[in-house]
Amino acid sequence: MSETGKAPFHLWIVGILTLLWNAIGAFDYTMTKLRNADYLSAFTPEQQAYFHGFPLWASAGWALGVWGAVLGSILLLARSRHAVTAFAASLAGLAINSFYQFGLHYGDLERLFGTFPMVFYAGVWIIAITLFVYARRQAAAGVLR
Repeated sequence: MSETGKAPFHLWIVGILTLLWNAIGAFDYTMTKLRNADYLSAFTPEQQAYFHGFPLWASAGWALGVWGAVLGSILLLARSRHAVTAFAASLAGLAINSFYQFGLHYGDLERLFGTFPMVFYAGVWIIAITLFVYARRQAAAGVLR
């Protein structure tokens, strides 16, 4: 941490960019769970049924992943050490959701959406792990209080 106690400039860049990124996930989650017809019109009825057919535990994992990430970004901007915990919770939620989709229903997922989910989720995992590691490093450096 700098002598003046100010957060490094990169913290603001990472925090704002990740809040925007995670807000997209929150919007997707919200519109899907609310069954917003306009939002879901890009999907076939069978694809929509796949999303709406998640069991409670998989939906809870999705919620934990999405909202944990949003909270993590907000806490990062607030310079709170609890950002680490929020990003860890987000990773746990992502693991639950990934297990459901890729571990238990990969055949359905690939049949309905092709290979896009595999590529997309690889990117989501990279970003989520990077955010967790970044928050831990900032906490260890004393930037997060």
